[in-house]
Amino acid sequence: MNRRHLTILLVTKDLFPPFRVDVAVLFGQEMVRKGHKLDWVLQSQEDCRKGYKTAWRGGDAWVGPTDAGGKLHHRLHKHLLGFMHNIRCTRLLGEKKYDIVQIKDRFFTAVLYLALAKLFGTRYFFWLSYPFAEASLYEAMNKSARYPFVYLVRGLLYKFLLYKIIMVNADHNFVQSEQMKKDIQDLGISGEKMTVVPMGFEPDKFEMTMETAAVPAGNRHPRIIYLGTLMRLRRIDFVIRVFSMVLKEIPNARLYLIGSGETDDDIRQLKQEAQRLDVLDKIIFTGFLERQEALKIVRDADVCLSPFYPIPILNSTSPTKLIEYMALGKSVVANEHPEQASIIRKSGGGICVPYEEAEFAKAVVFLLEHAEINERMGKQGKAWVFENRKYSVIADRVERTYYNHLK
Repeated sequence: MNRRHLTILLVTKDLFPPFRVDVAVLFGQEMVRKGHKLDWVLQSQEDCRKGYKTAWRGGDAWVGPTDAGGKLHHRLHKHLLGFMHNIRCTRLLGEKKYDIVQIKDRFFTAVLYLALAKLFGTRYFFWLSYPFAEASLYEAMNKSARYPFVYLVRGLLYKFLLYKIIMVNADHNFVQSEQMKKDIQDLGISGEKMTVVPMGFEPDKFEMTMETAAVPAGNRHPRIIYLGTLMRLRRIDFVIRVFSMVLKEIPNARLYLIGSGETDDDIRQLKQEAQRLDVLDKIIFTGFLERQEALKIVRDADVCLSPFYPIPILNSTSPTKLIEYMALGKSVVANEHPEQASIIRKSGGGICVPYEEAEFAKAVVFLLEHAEINERMGKQGKAWVFENRKYSVIADRVERTYYNHLK
């Protein structure tokens, strides 16, 4: 295999500095550790009126301006600023000689980068981490979007650009799961043009988290943990109803919901459901936490939950929470989601049940009442993810795919 170091321009939807591990760790650490040179095109996370260039992870980062306001006109302004920044940065393909341009979750400007990559002889790779087109259309049709017409138009445009222009003409595509690959194949994209790169984890961070002694189980309430987004699409009210059933058997249990919603209304609705069931005083809403702070809470969990509402757009995801739970040696109760079911079956790291409240509650109670089985499942899950889902392992797959398409 050709082992020369690569020069890569990464244009991603992630904000600067990126916190998602599939960018910050996979590219920002593992690919850099392999000796590859990465430059970055991102948009600022903080309110910023003027773009700038800075050094980051051994390369140059061109950071675009943003509008951090929460109203519709602020959001539209933010998207416009990001769009214009990405267009301005297309000049980099002409100014520098990159081996690869890697686009991740960008759609409109992805077409322009595709055309310029062909012009300058640069290999073009596209990365789809989530079915954005289908999600926009689903929320528009189900009236769960804040602005249904905007979501409808966006979904239709994304779908056309993705499956008729971008992925068809890319040198190669990365997708998040085997299910996503199958779904996209059904839309006419060859399976040979796609490589599955699932979510992973960074072992060092998890070993550091485990170094701090956990609270002894006998000195606290049993802890049930959900880590992830609390946006309405995820139907986290399901978790609250499961918890209310668990309390009938284990009345001193506590539920920790670690994460934030897309809007304040998402959290308000969850609290209303908890109040209706008279369990609000036994639920801890932490809000958004930095990753290491969130993992410290997960470290002290007795059982972790990974429910995925069974709709096609969520069936194609690669759950980060499941991997992080298992990396911390925690047993998991998950529903029969394509990737989750496969991981639970291979690892023995938890219990997989139908997406039914009573089944979830029964599994949680079983693990809380059977400490030895609970501990064994946690150990088995941890062993499996350390062997299969470290980002150093995943980076090998990405690097190998790049080399195969540079021949």
